[in-house]
Amino acid sequence: MRLFVFGLGYAASYIAMRLPGARIAATGSAGDIAFDDAERVRFELANATHILSSVPPGEDDPVLAAYGDALAETRAWLGYLSSTGVYGDTGGAWVDESAPTGTGRRGARAAADAAWLTLGARVFRLPGIYGPGRSPLDRIRAGEAKRIDAGDQVFSRVHVADIASGVIAGFDAPPGVYNLADDEPAPQSEVIAFGCRLLGLPVPPLIPLAEANLSLPARAFYSENRRVANGKAKRVLGWRPLYADYRLGLRALSASTSPAPASSAPAPASHDQR
Repeated sequence: MRLFVFGLGYAASYIAMRLPGARIAATGSAGDIAFDDAERVRFELANATHILSSVPPGEDDPVLAAYGDALAETRAWLGYLSSTGVYGDTGGAWVDESAPTGTGRRGARAAADAAWLTLGARVFRLPGIYGPGRSPLDRIRAGEAKRIDAGDQVFSRVHVADIASGVIAGFDAPPGVYNLADDEPAPQSEVIAFGCRLLGLPVPPLIPLAEANLSLPARAFYSENRRVANGKAKRVLGWRPLYADYRLGLRALSASTSPAPASSAPAPASHDQR
């Protein structure tokens, strides 16, 4: 396997770690190639058996803008790490891969998602990502965790190790969209409370959303409420999340001393970092 990765960051690094026999070249924080080194990038694309992008769009998708012509001609396996934010707000209803996209605040992401599908990629739509170095436990230990009272709002999540296993399972799957999410969407306040009890720390009081003094991006995040179904990934990929709910995932993180990948930075404010 010769894997080329656009954006070797947090999630993509876990995928790379699961492929010890592969030759991996990449751009990104842990990569070895500059994104704008077009000659080298195009050489690697021409010789890759698998190509994965984890680069989020700005006004457009920078990977497709710079290298879309090469990707359109490749015979390599194509993968793209997208976001379940493309589904927008569903009022808490379940959504699967057949749901419409582009109706919410993620217009650029939805456009990039659709463009990668047109190229024949396997598009993996991801909800809130957590794992070593980037979890509610880290925010609780740092004294930064708040419990927001957002009514009946729930979020879906996925452990970074389950992203890696899902993408690798997708190497043998047909092109299309696959939601990689755990089995139990839950309120943010419930997750923080469980994490505090797990660490033996006091559970913070609930703060009304209107009084939480959130940034504009965080307020936008709380404007959406949906449950993400993962049945297609289970049926087609044969994938099963090792951490089927946040309790299993947080217990494992609490018990583990394994470090995050070298590319990991402190947990971002956004819940949509790849």
